[in-house]
Amino acid sequence: QVQLVESGGGRVQTGGSLRLSCAASGKRFSDYSVAWFRQAPGKAREFVAMINWNDFGTRYAESAKDRFTVARNNAENTASLQMSSLKPDDTAVYYCAAYSTGRYDTPEVWHYWGQGTQVTVSS
Repeated sequence: QVQLVESGGGRVQTGGSLRLSCAASGKRFSDYSVAWFRQAPGKAREFVAMINWNDFGTRYAESAKDRFTVARNNAENTASLQMSSLKPDDTAVYYCAAYSTGRYDTPEVWHYWGQGTQVTVSS
């Protein structure tokens, strides 16, 4: 079992930056890939970014490329999402997820989820 807790959300203006953190508890965090998803009101949960457990390879949604950076620190059992050049369309609840058993950009294949952290970008 892995428990995930996100933090770092808040309200920023367009063009601003935020760094989200995901703190994990459990013995196998370093064995799992980690992803970030987001969900805006009335919309489906969508993939944002992912980092592999072994080679730290990353994948990004088109909307996140060149603006967001995903990272992890296995020694500290943490993952992060650095977001810059934020836009109002980035407003959503952001979730950290771990342990995927399928296509990484599909929410249903991720087994462990945090409770989410709200990001609001005002124009």
